[in-house]
Amino acid sequence: MPQPASADIEASRRFYTAALGALGIPIGGEAADYFWADELFVSTADSAAAQGSLTGRVHLAFQAASREMVERFHRAALDAGGRDHGAPGPRPYHPGYYAAFVLDPDGNNIEAVHH
Repeated sequence: MPQPASADIEASRRFYTAALGALGIPIGGEAADYFWADELFVSTADSAAAQGSLTGRVHLAFQAASREMVERFHRAALDAGGRDHGAPGPRPYHPGYYAAFVLDPDGNNIEAVHH
């Protein structure tokens, strides 16, 4: 299975360490050309882990334990180089859906959501 690849692995590592850290998800392992956290695996394009194939832009959603955690995620992601793609707030998807969206350094849409 192709793994998401990053044009700047250090920028991605900083972004995900901060954004996922705000959700209580630690970086689980890393090397010079990759890192992983929970079920997310990010590598450089030339890493053996990329298996010679790059993925396109993705939308990943991570569960947050509270609305406050969604807000911490958004602040941490922006402070770590992410770009705002939807400030924390209710969404019309279903009652009680509270989320924030940021773009990671490679333009992927990363969401934290509390139901």
